[in-house]
Amino acid sequence: MGCICKRDCLIALIVLNAWLWQLVVGSSSSNRDSLDSFLYDYAFKKIKKLRSGEVYSVPPPAIFSGMELAVVRVRTSSLWRQGLTHGPLTIPPKTLPWPFTKRVDVVYQNLANWSSHYYNVPNHTFVAPVIGFLSYDSNGNEAVEIRSKGGEPLLLDFRTYGGGGGTKRCVRFDRNGTLEVSSTTREGWCVVRGRGHFSVVVPNEGRRHWEVWMGVVLGILGVFLVVLCVLMWKRKKMRGMEEEAERSEELETVWIGRSRMPFASGIRTQPVLENSYRP
Repeated sequence: MGCICKRDCLIALIVLNAWLWQLVVGSSSSNRDSLDSFLYDYAFKKIKKLRSGEVYSVPPPAIFSGMELAVVRVRTSSLWRQGLTHGPLTIPPKTLPWPFTKRVDVVYQNLANWSSHYYNVPNHTFVAPVIGFLSYDSNGNEAVEIRSKGGEPLLLDFRTYGGGGGTKRCVRFDRNGTLEVSSTTREGWCVVRGRGHFSVVVPNEGRRHWEVWMGVVLGILGVFLVVLCVLMWKRKKMRGMEEEAERSEELETVWIGRSRMPFASGIRTQPVLENSYRP
């Protein structure tokens, strides 16, 4: 029974630490990569025939209600001459995929209310949804980057998302889990450097302080629960040892006056002199 109590306390402490870690750093990069792979496969299963130059808006799965998902296949020659524009994403002319391929599949994601579930910037708060810009070789489905060769950068327009005090910062999440924070360009525009996920954040010290204090309080509470479980286990173990001792050796009781006292009956060996001496 004591082992079960200790095991339950350990499980509770592990769950508490996992929750606190999730609160601080957000979802892991493996979960985000799994989401990208799932949405990619889901989108191409929904599109029966993908034609170059057409934008296909794909309704997200019911479990990801609120997200936006779109796919466009573009020829490299068209990308070089005209570029590409979809929603807040602007790819200028004179851009090429690297490694080179004749066609590129561009997957656009708007995580909307799911942004903070999969992404988190320490000490900052999102003021815009996380936008995913992912490009693939249409032949082998391998990841490629779209690079500008004409001097104009790829841009994401976040001007429609206002609110949030403080200086706005552009943030980019890479596939390997790295985080890149930079200043906004022309107030509300973010430069797209490579494929990945992008958003706008503002500093939020107040929330950070609240999270730190909440983590401290919950940590102290977790330690208190573990100590309490250990004390209860030790007390129960001691009680069991006392009961076992009482069962193994029961003493008789006798009345002396008005008091009842334990009495151990026994047979004493009569003393015998080894060498008797008689004068």
